[in-house]
Amino acid sequence: MILGTGIDIIEVDRIAERVGRDSGFREMVFSLHEIGYCEPKAARYEHYAARFAAKEAFLKAVGRGWDRGLMLHEIEVVNQDNGKPEMRISGQTLLTLAPLGIRSIHVSLSHLKSFATAVVILES
Repeated sequence: MILGTGIDIIEVDRIAERVGRDSGFREMVFSLHEIGYCEPKAARYEHYAARFAAKEAFLKAVGRGWDRGLMLHEIEVVNQDNGKPEMRISGQTLLTLAPLGIRSIHVSLSHLKSFATAVVILES
């Protein structure tokens, strides 16, 4: 059964500006695995932006904002060996969302030079 759906679009330049500063934004929002994935990419800010959009789409799908008990770096986008993205939830965020009974998270990412977008579907 579908629990929720979410979609988000973000300007790549907005994420590039925030990630490029030495403010801790990157570490607050992205897991070490995501940072390790994005940093070596030629178009790294597009990859960061797509992952940010996925996190926002996930929050929309669960019907919550970025609030207590939810940490964006614990909402992680990882790639399977074939490149297909998937989402993993960990830590306090996993515990906070456990009552929802999420059994499957479907995610699709897309990005261009200027924009990145993501769609998330949650199933019980």
